[in-house]
Amino acid sequence: MIRFLTAGESHGPALTAIVEGFPAGVALSSDELQKDLTRRRKGYGRGGRMQIEGDQLEILSGVRHGYSLGSPITLQIKNLDWERWQEAMAIEGKASTHEVEIEADERIAKIEATLSKPRPGHADLAGALKYQQRDLRNILERASARETASRVAVGALARQLLSEFGIQVFSGVLQIGKVAVTEPPKDLLLYQAAVNASPVSAPEISASEKMIAEIDQAKQTGDSLGGIVEVIVTGVPVGLGSHVHWERKLDGRLAAALMSIPAIKGVEIGLGFEAARLPGSAVHDPIAYEIGRGFYRQTNHAGGIEGGISNGEQIRIQLAMKPIPTLYQPLATVDINTKETVLAGVERSDTCAVPAAAVVAEAVVCWVLATAFVEKFGGDHLREIRCNYLNYLSEVEQY
Repeated sequence: MIRFLTAGESHGPALTAIVEGFPAGVALSSDELQKDLTRRRKGYGRGGRMQIEGDQLEILSGVRHGYSLGSPITLQIKNLDWERWQEAMAIEGKASTHEVEIEADERIAKIEATLSKPRPGHADLAGALKYQQRDLRNILERASARETASRVAVGALARQLLSEFGIQVFSGVLQIGKVAVTEPPKDLLLYQAAVNASPVSAPEISASEKMIAEIDQAKQTGDSLGGIVEVIVTGVPVGLGSHVHWERKLDGRLAAALMSIPAIKGVEIGLGFEAARLPGSAVHDPIAYEIGRGFYRQTNHAGGIEGGISNGEQIRIQLAMKPIPTLYQPLATVDINTKETVLAGVERSDTCAVPAAAVVAEAVVCWVLATAFVEKFGGDHLREIRCNYLNYLSEVEQY
């Protein structure tokens, strides 16, 4: 069993993750893991925070001479913005009421260190009531999507393990606001090339240009935009997950993990909601058999998962992200102390973080698949896992 925990606040000294149970013998390097963190920082529509933070990853334990040891792996990402937040976020002493001066959208702005004006759509109010806090910063600092940098680092570890077995995970942005991709390339190499060339990670040039214009318009009006992300996984063997208990079902685990990403409000696997509008004959995938190839599906409406188990086809997932709740033209709210109607608080934020959410979604999918892979094939060292994996494939081929 492999698992992880993250810790840290958005404007605290650092974000930290500890990964336990990761097998020994997997080649790991900070430079390789850094690639996903760098991708998360980019994307048209990001705010000023990403111009400050370099998200430089440090591996503090569990790796020696470029290989995992089997002991807990500690990952750390220092928050460079901590320098100006040291008083406001001090571990000891009384709460500071001063304002922190920041650069936001090519202007100087000030953010209140102590907050009492909850943002509609954010964890601010629900969290304050649950944890009995009078300063909303005690909630928003951990509820912030900044925490996802830790999960991207953890997902990068999982990606390295999956790559040892030819499993690839990538994503594309299918919609931002009202602008949607109409014909993404069916060839996955072309799909990835288009995504890499797009400032918004869209697999279609014409849609990419319109998405940028949509983001510009929202920024001018102080609004924010959400969208739809697709995650595609290739090379997954049949047999990950299980039908025997609800918490072991692969699709359930993926959906739960993806819904834990801030602002994600819906997850579809394969046809998703479209399957509810079609007859069974147009939904279920006919099964075929070919010598040398084995069993396969003639279509992939199931999105690579049937009965909670991977079926050997591509895993395809779509997730819906709502607009970010921090608005530079804020909505009405109620001050938690005075109970007066006021405008919601404003934190430095993005106009659109859908491309970044795509990278986070990849990381989450990598982690869930890696845990299911280790559960299925077991072993404390990569060689042992590979031996079990090859034996299993041999059994499947002879079925």
